[in-house]
Amino acid sequence: MKPRAVLPLLLLLAVGLAAWHWYPKTPDPNTWQGYADAEFVRIGPPLQGLLTQVPVKAGDTVQAGQLLFAQDDANDKASRDEIAARLTENQARLANLQATGREVEITQAAANVADAGAALARALKDLERAEALVKTQVVSVQQRDQARAEALSAAAKVQAAQAVLDLRRSPTGRAQEIGAQTAVLAENRAQLAQAEWRLAQRRMVAPAAGQIADIYARVGETPNAGAPVVSLLPPENLLVRFFVPETALAQLHAGVRIGIACDSCRADLTAAISFVSPRAEYTPPVIYSEATRSKLVYMVEARPTPPDVHALKPGQPVTVRVLP
Repeated sequence: MKPRAVLPLLLLLAVGLAAWHWYPKTPDPNTWQGYADAEFVRIGPPLQGLLTQVPVKAGDTVQAGQLLFAQDDANDKASRDEIAARLTENQARLANLQATGREVEITQAAANVADAGAALARALKDLERAEALVKTQVVSVQQRDQARAEALSAAAKVQAAQAVLDLRRSPTGRAQEIGAQTAVLAENRAQLAQAEWRLAQRRMVAPAAGQIADIYARVGETPNAGAPVVSLLPPENLLVRFFVPETALAQLHAGVRIGIACDSCRADLTAAISFVSPRAEYTPPVIYSEATRSKLVYMVEARPTPPDVHALKPGQPVTVRVLP
């Protein structure tokens, strides 16, 4: 065939292919367009401070409890040690207020009580005999009264000796002083707990396993309290968002499994629907197409199973379908 005859055929074929490509096609009702997204965990210091360590970098995989960054903690350590020393001092003061007399003083006071008790017993027996003999006039009334006085005196000495013993056994401080010192100790313990917390906040660790998505501050910088230093992406925080018409809502609910397709996805990549929006919205530009233009749709979220931060990249376009 001559070249001049082939050229028109090629032109007709090219026009036909172009027309087929641009001709509106009926979309699959069980397939929808969407994109990958992620809920990043942005971790920052609760307190302002100078960064001294950032041992991770973007792309690293970390485990829960692994150090992400650390701040200068010299001042917090000094404050903690000062409060701990003050607590020790006040504990010693309280122990001194609660302490009783020396053991030798208590022993002596107990001996005095026993001696006074023996004297009282003797005086009571003398009084008993005097009361019996005064009736036979062997003992005069005056002698009986003398025996009564000696018994009363001996009883008073027992009470005095017992009071001294009780004093030796009781705390040296008054109840009000002990109560006030106890309150001071409670204040010191609260201050120490606060100082320990501040010191612990100078070292931030990963709250969960995941991939470091970004680093916002470097060693030598002084980020403000709450300003993120590290962005972490746990595997379970990766998700897929897609949009469906109202007619598809009946088959989509939490737990329904879907297949995910993209240019670089695994063939067996699946996800489970975790959220179906109750509100309609216009098709977002990220999945703009002539077939879905200006139609109301509902947003659906699904999370890959099993969770895998390497399965998709946030912003990556995907096509989803309901699995049979």
